[in-house]
Amino acid sequence: MTTAERILPEFEHEMASTRRVLERVPDDRLDWKAHPKSNSIGWVASHLAEIPGWVEGTLKELSWDFNPVGGVPYRTPILKSRQAILESFDANVASATAAIAATSDADYLKDWSLLDGGKVVLTMPRIAVMRSFIVNHTIHHRAILCVYLRLNDIPVPGMYGPSGDE
Repeated sequence: MTTAERILPEFEHEMASTRRVLERVPDDRLDWKAHPKSNSIGWVASHLAEIPGWVEGTLKELSWDFNPVGGVPYRTPILKSRQAILESFDANVASATAAIAATSDADYLKDWSLLDGGKVVLTMPRIAVMRSFIVNHTIHHRAILCVYLRLNDIPVPGMYGPSGDE
Protein backbone atom coordinates (compact mmCIF):
# COMPACT_ATOMS: atom_id res chain seq x y z
CA MET A 1 0.00 0.00 0.00
CA THR A 2 1.38 3.43 -0.94
CA THR A 3 1.49 6.45 1.33
CA ALA A 4 -1.21 8.10 -0.78
CA GLU A 5 -3.44 5.05 -0.35
CA ARG A 6 -2.96 5.34 3.41
CA ILE A 7 -3.68 9.09 3.54
CA LEU A 8 -6.62 9.36 1.18
CA PRO A 9 -9.30 7.57 3.26
CA GLU A 10 -8.70 9.82 6.28
CA PHE A 11 -8.41 12.94 4.13
CA GLU A 12 -11.62 12.12 2.25
CA HIS A 13 -13.51 11.37 5.48
CA GLU A 14 -12.42 14.61 7.16
CA MET A 15 -13.17 16.68 4.06
CA ALA A 16 -16.65 15.12 3.73
CA SER A 17 -17.32 15.91 7.40
CA THR A 18 -16.04 19.45 6.90
CA ARG A 19 -18.29 19.93 3.88
CA ARG A 20 -21.34 18.87 5.92
CA VAL A 21 -20.48 21.58 8.46
CA LEU A 22 -19.88 24.20 5.74
CA GLU A 23 -23.28 23.37 4.25
CA ARG A 24 -24.83 24.74 7.47
CA VAL A 25 -23.08 28.12 7.35
CA PRO A 26 -25.78 30.82 7.42
CA ASP A 27 -25.41 33.48 4.73
CA ASP A 28 -27.06 36.02 7.01
CA ARG A 29 -24.60 35.45 9.89
CA LEU A 30 -21.20 35.51 8.11
CA ASP A 31 -20.11 38.52 10.19
CA TRP A 32 -21.20 36.98 13.53
CA LYS A 33 -18.48 36.58 16.19
CA ALA A 34 -18.64 34.71 19.49
CA HIS A 35 -16.36 37.32 21.06
CA PRO A 36 -14.68 40.53 19.86
CA LYS A 37 -11.31 38.72 19.73
CA SER A 38 -12.79 35.79 17.76
CA ASN A 39 -12.89 35.41 14.01
CA SER A 40 -16.28 35.59 12.31
CA ILE A 41 -18.25 32.63 11.04
CA GLY A 42 -17.43 33.82 7.51
CA TRP A 43 -13.70 33.96 8.21
CA VAL A 44 -13.63 30.48 9.77
CA ALA A 45 -15.67 29.02 6.90
CA SER A 46 -13.45 30.76 4.32
CA HIS A 47 -10.36 29.44 6.10
CA LEU A 48 -11.78 25.91 6.04
CA ALA A 49 -12.41 26.30 2.32
CA GLU A 50 -8.81 27.38 1.70
CA ILE A 51 -6.90 24.80 3.78
CA PRO A 52 -7.21 21.91 1.28
CA GLY A 53 -5.94 24.37 -1.33
CA TRP A 54 -2.58 24.27 0.44
CA VAL A 55 -2.08 20.57 -0.29
CA GLU A 56 -0.89 20.90 -3.87
CA GLY A 57 1.77 23.48 -3.00
CA THR A 58 2.85 21.47 0.02
CA LEU A 59 3.37 18.38 -2.10
CA LYS A 60 4.99 20.13 -5.08
CA GLU A 61 7.08 22.86 -3.43
CA LEU A 62 9.70 22.65 -0.67
CA SER A 63 8.46 25.71 1.24
CA TRP A 64 5.88 28.46 1.46
CA ASP A 65 6.60 31.98 2.69
CA PHE A 66 3.32 33.49 3.88
CA ASN A 67 4.97 36.88 4.42
CA PRO A 68 7.63 37.20 1.70
CA VAL A 69 10.19 39.98 2.03
CA GLY A 70 9.19 42.72 -0.41
CA GLY A 71 6.00 40.85 -1.28
CA VAL A 72 2.39 40.83 -0.22
CA PRO A 73 1.61 38.88 2.99
CA TYR A 74 -0.83 36.03 2.58
CA ARG A 75 -4.36 36.63 3.84
CA THR A 76 -7.30 34.26 3.95
CA PRO A 77 -9.58 35.15 1.04
CA ILE A 78 -12.94 36.08 2.57
CA LEU A 79 -15.76 34.48 0.62
CA LYS A 80 -19.11 36.27 0.65
CA SER A 81 -21.64 33.42 0.62
CA ARG A 82 -22.12 29.79 1.62
CA GLN A 83 -22.26 28.92 -2.09
CA ALA A 84 -18.89 30.58 -2.76
CA ILE A 85 -17.42 28.84 0.29
CA LEU A 86 -18.65 25.43 -0.90
CA GLU A 87 -17.46 26.00 -4.46
CA SER A 88 -13.99 27.00 -3.27
CA PHE A 89 -13.85 24.10 -0.82
CA ASP A 90 -14.93 21.57 -3.47
CA ALA A 91 -12.38 22.83 -5.99
CA ASN A 92 -9.61 22.76 -3.38
CA VAL A 93 -10.53 19.25 -2.19
CA ALA A 94 -10.53 17.99 -5.80
CA SER A 95 -7.07 19.42 -6.51
CA ALA A 96 -5.80 18.16 -3.13
CA THR A 97 -7.10 14.65 -3.75
CA ALA A 98 -5.39 14.55 -7.14
CA ALA A 99 -2.12 15.86 -5.67
CA ILE A 100 -2.19 13.34 -2.82
CA ALA A 101 -2.78 10.47 -5.24
CA ALA A 102 0.01 11.65 -7.59
CA THR A 103 2.71 12.06 -4.91
CA SER A 104 5.32 9.33 -4.57
CA ASP A 105 6.26 7.71 -1.28
CA ALA A 106 9.72 9.27 -1.55
CA ASP A 107 8.25 12.75 -2.01
CA TYR A 108 6.11 12.38 1.13
CA LEU A 109 9.33 11.96 3.11
CA LYS A 110 10.93 15.17 1.81
CA ASP A 111 11.06 18.08 4.21
CA TRP A 112 8.77 21.06 3.73
CA SER A 113 9.15 24.43 5.47
CA LEU A 114 6.77 27.19 6.42
CA LEU A 115 8.49 30.59 6.25
CA ASP A 116 7.71 34.04 7.60
CA GLY A 117 9.72 36.75 5.89
CA GLY A 118 12.31 34.22 4.80
CA LYS A 119 12.71 32.81 8.33
CA VAL A 120 11.80 29.20 9.03
CA VAL A 121 8.76 28.80 11.28
CA LEU A 122 8.69 25.02 11.01
CA THR A 123 10.18 22.22 8.96
CA MET A 124 8.87 18.68 8.82
CA PRO A 125 8.39 15.88 6.32
CA ARG A 126 5.51 16.45 3.92
CA ILE A 127 3.67 13.46 5.38
CA ALA A 128 3.68 15.20 8.78
CA VAL A 129 2.56 18.45 7.17
CA MET A 130 -0.39 16.60 5.68
CA ARG A 131 -1.39 15.30 9.11
CA SER A 132 -0.80 18.45 11.17
CA PHE A 133 -0.94 21.50 8.92
CA ILE A 134 -3.76 20.17 6.74
CA VAL A 135 -5.91 17.49 8.45
CA ASN A 136 -5.51 18.46 12.12
CA HIS A 137 -5.71 22.14 11.24
CA THR A 138 -8.98 21.48 9.41
CA ILE A 139 -10.41 19.55 12.36
CA HIS A 140 -9.43 22.38 14.73
CA HIS A 141 -11.22 25.08 12.72
CA ARG A 142 -14.17 22.80 11.96
CA ALA A 143 -14.67 22.38 15.72
CA ILE A 144 -14.68 26.15 16.15
CA LEU A 145 -17.27 26.47 13.39
CA CYS A 146 -19.40 23.77 15.04
CA VAL A 147 -19.41 25.78 18.28
CA TYR A 148 -20.39 28.89 16.32
CA LEU A 149 -23.25 26.98 14.69
CA ARG A 150 -24.41 25.71 18.09
CA LEU A 151 -24.31 29.23 19.54
CA ASN A 152 -26.53 30.34 16.65
CA ASP A 153 -29.03 27.47 17.15
CA ILE A 154 -28.04 25.87 13.85
CA PRO A 155 -28.04 22.05 14.01
CA VAL A 156 -24.55 20.54 13.96
CA PRO A 157 -24.07 17.53 11.67
CA GLY A 158 -22.55 14.29 12.88
CA MET A 159 -19.01 13.45 11.85
CA TYR A 160 -17.99 10.30 13.72
CA GLY A 161 -21.55 9.21 14.36
CA PRO A 162 -24.71 11.22 15.07
CA SER A 163 -24.49 14.63 16.70
CA GLY A 164 -26.75 15.81 19.49
CA ASP A 165 -28.97 17.26 16.76
CA GLU A 166 -29.44 13.99 14.87
